[in-house]
Amino acid sequence: MTVTVHPAAALAGSPRLPADKSVAHRAALFAAVADGESEIVGFSDAADPQSTLACLRALGVEIEPRADVLGPDGTPSLFVQGRGLDGLRPPTDPLDCGNSGTTMRLLAGLLAGRPFPSTLAGDASLSARPMGRIADPLRLMGADVGLTDGHAPVALRGGPLSGVTYRLPVASAQVKGAVLLAGLSASGTTTVVEPVATRDHTERMLELDVMELGGERHVSVEGGARIPARQWVVPRDLSAAAFFLVAGSIAEAATISLAGVGLNPTRSGALDVLRAMGADVRVGNERERAGEPLADLRVDAPGGLEGVEIGGALVPNLIDEIPVLAVAAAFAQGRTVIRDAAELRVKETDRIEATATFLRAMGADVQERPDGLVIQGGRPLHGAHVDARDDHRIAMAAAVAALGASGPTVIEGAQAAAVSFPGFWDALNEIASGSVEYL
Repeated sequence: MTVTVHPAAALAGSPRLPADKSVAHRAALFAAVADGESEIVGFSDAADPQSTLACLRALGVEIEPRADVLGPDGTPSLFVQGRGLDGLRPPTDPLDCGNSGTTMRLLAGLLAGRPFPSTLAGDASLSARPMGRIADPLRLMGADVGLTDGHAPVALRGGPLSGVTYRLPVASAQVKGAVLLAGLSASGTTTVVEPVATRDHTERMLELDVMELGGERHVSVEGGARIPARQWVVPRDLSAAAFFLVAGSIAEAATISLAGVGLNPTRSGALDVLRAMGADVRVGNERERAGEPLADLRVDAPGGLEGVEIGGALVPNLIDEIPVLAVAAAFAQGRTVIRDAAELRVKETDRIEATATFLRAMGADVQERPDGLVIQGGRPLHGAHVDARDDHRIAMAAAVAALGASGPTVIEGAQAAAVSFPGFWDALNEIASGSVEYL
């Protein structure tokens, strides 16, 4: 799909955001191995979480949307018949994870200790992403994990596992989650040591033991621990909200409201960066649901942004938002340096190179570094022809930049937005008074 995005000086509205993918994946997995029926309120209809549901159904888990039980935003609740850890059924075919790295990595941990073989496969993009980072700790626990040159498909021959203490060499919530889920099937205690804190949905949702020792986080799970059935409430996705927060911050005039956004402190680094740049982002109606904090956000056009430095321990908290934060940097006055983000090179595409390419095409002054970008802001952007490269975040970041550019921007591969935000183009049209033209 190709879209043309026209400039929009004034933005206003209350777009409906998708559910948080990270929480949705985990809620489905935990409900599947819980004891009894769980309800998931506000589950995501994005492609990645739907891949998780498809894999769980292939493992014998009954999952039913109920139109007669609606969440606060009108989304039908999902009812999941938990089978317990021992109740998963051997799959008859490879489990198709689609484009979802979270599905593949977390499921690998869950299935590593099950007494049957399974294979996790994905599309071409997912098959190019590194899987050795989960294979290494799982093998230390005794798992039999087969890869092809360090990549998917992931072949698991389930068997007995032993608890380990594993120190993450690279900050990754997905690797942490995989090891902890494997720990449910292992004998003894499994502990993951984090030198740099990553998003903590797994430990919050499972109420795991967390200790701070010597400046590092130690997260532990006991083998054989049971997961009780419960109601899971999925907040709106902060990563999706970031596109509208940046759009409102670079517009000439804007008032955008975003309801029920997840504000997990290990995910909210983008808010800190935008405020440091001078964005007018306000937080209200703070509350907590199912262990996750959420709030309502409002952004107004601030009248100008300033460049900042982004790096160090903050990066894992905003790694997904860096492409759109780079857009904010292009509109800001002064220099923005993004470093310590080499992980972006092994996402759906090389997001460092892809972000630099579309911003340069639109007239921005961008230098690419091995682990990030240097952006000299303040140069007017103009419309351009952009290839989203089948990457949802590149497609959406380019669209935000297009709203503040002069002249139309043509974005090829716009359908990629559906991976995380199926309604993105309609939501953008809502706040930008019909600026999106479908070709």
